[in-house]
Amino acid sequence: MKKLKNIVPVIITLFVVMACSDDFVNTQPLSEVPEEAVWKDPGLSQAFVTDIYNGLGNGGFDEQMLASLTDEAMFTHPGRGINTITESRSNPADIGWVNNTLNWPNMYARIRACNLAIQNLEKPQFENTAQISADVLKGEAHFMRAYFYHQLLRYYGGVPIVDKPYALGEADYTIARNTFAECVDFIVSDCDLAAQLLDGKTMASGRTSKAAALALKARILLYAASDLHDIPTASANSDNIASFSNPEVLGYTSGTREERWQKAKDAAKAVLDLSGYGYELGLAAPVSASQGTTNYANMSLSKNGGEKELIFARYFINAKDEGGAWVGRNNGPNGYHNWAGNTPIQNLVDDYEMMDGSSFDWENTEHASAPYTNRDPRFYATILYDGAPWKPRTADAAGKDPFNQIQTGQYQIVNSSGSVVSYFGLDTRQSSIEDWNGSRTGYYMKKFIDPDPAIVDQNTRQQIPWPFFRYTEAVLNYVEACIELGEEAEAVQWLNKIRFRAGMPAVADAGDALRQRYRNERRVELAYEEHRYHDARRWMIAPTTLGQKAGRISITATLKPGKDVRVYKYDPTSYDYVYQPLDIDPGIENRAWLDKMYFLPIQRDEMNRNNKLVQNPGY
Repeated sequence: MKKLKNIVPVIITLFVVMACSDDFVNTQPLSEVPEEAVWKDPGLSQAFVTDIYNGLGNGGFDEQMLASLTDEAMFTHPGRGINTITESRSNPADIGWVNNTLNWPNMYARIRACNLAIQNLEKPQFENTAQISADVLKGEAHFMRAYFYHQLLRYYGGVPIVDKPYALGEADYTIARNTFAECVDFIVSDCDLAAQLLDGKTMASGRTSKAAALALKARILLYAASDLHDIPTASANSDNIASFSNPEVLGYTSGTREERWQKAKDAAKAVLDLSGYGYELGLAAPVSASQGTTNYANMSLSKNGGEKELIFARYFINAKDEGGAWVGRNNGPNGYHNWAGNTPIQNLVDDYEMMDGSSFDWENTEHASAPYTNRDPRFYATILYDGAPWKPRTADAAGKDPFNQIQTGQYQIVNSSGSVVSYFGLDTRQSSIEDWNGSRTGYYMKKFIDPDPAIVDQNTRQQIPWPFFRYTEAVLNYVEACIELGEEAEAVQWLNKIRFRAGMPAVADAGDALRQRYRNERRVELAYEEHRYHDARRWMIAPTTLGQKAGRISITATLKPGKDVRVYKYDPTSYDYVYQPLDIDPGIENRAWLDKMYFLPIQRDEMNRNNKLVQNPGY
């Protein structure tokens, strides 16, 4: 107690002295920076703009992926709002799963940050340096604003254009939706400004660039030219759109499609003309099948030259808060203690061509008896199928599968007593390793998962970047515009560049056959890259694609006479395999397409806040 008594008077004295000091009373909080200070300091200005990139989230590497709202994949785990495709899109008050990067209030919060940066950097309060340039920061802000608006536009249609930060005391905070055409023009203008401000600038990986601005411009103009956004065409294919009283927020009510396709073509060609981008696109003939698989894997993993495909990407490090680095754990096989999240469905598998360029056909006995043989080489870099080689099993499972093969079937083996028994594969939902995380489709995602055995997906983060924009998308955009403009020879030339890289033969189709071939090429080339959801809608083929029942595969393997297999491995010399394509069991996922699903509903909270908003048709 003696020590405590001696200390107390000292504390009281210090308090009195400090209480009388203006400096102490006016001390600024250590965790906050005054707004006026931010724009006078180049480092703080850069930090503000850098934070805007957080609006990109994990890119497409969230646990629930957009692929599972399409005919690419399905999400394995119930109760997440993503499985019930129809129900999760029917009520504006509770529309189910909506990713942060397409969430209306999240996007507008980031747009406000962009507006603040653009406004304050218009007349910089600091001197430009080689390290930090106000023009570069402003260019980044214009690109990010364009990107966030493009996200809103492609999910919701025309949205209110807010090009300045609202302040306290505004007379009115409500605002009507701009037309689709006005939104496209605004995004294109921001892209042009960003490209101009960033021209000649060397940007760090993960930051935008002139190339990214041009790629975004090319994408939005491609969308603008598509069927869904030409109101006469869309109305002919959708009663919902035809009866909507505000079609101008969904697409163009005037102008010519030829003009729009020409703009899309020119914008895509501007990306193609950039130097330093693109991977293995100068080939005169197809590479071998194995090299085609390797080429596609290199692009997906952004390694061994494949990183030249990236125009704008979200990069990851092995750090605690990097959710997008868990792609392997979130989607890998349960027989490796992973979660089987977004599993490929049979619909996607069936759309990979045979090596000779013909379509896969279950009615073809040769195809049906060996459905994973002689397929498009990109298939083998995208999907883990029954019998596919994969990483070494973890220690607790290594003895059950010393061959390191995916097991999604039911097989016969001979037990220790010499009896033939049925054995469920280690990666099924009846697995002896884990029986709750297994695929419901018979497949697992391979694309974007690092195959390095040192990366044990259940507890190791990977560092594969998410490609927001890659060069091949621009090539495909160019091909599509050329087809729609009747420039088929040019379209075929560029389409074959992509096919040769993948080890696939040249195409020589014309007319609608070329259009369909192109669409399938885009489907398999850009699988799992958040394109299919938008492509199926803008082409207005969603009723027969996104609305189609999700498919799975049933595989049984029966021992051939005289064969004695004690530890299973895929082996056609020991087994007779039967492959049966089936629909996903009723009640797990009942897919159906509703006409209103061409656009998302604006959430009810937003409608209540802003009485000038018009809801999308059907909601």
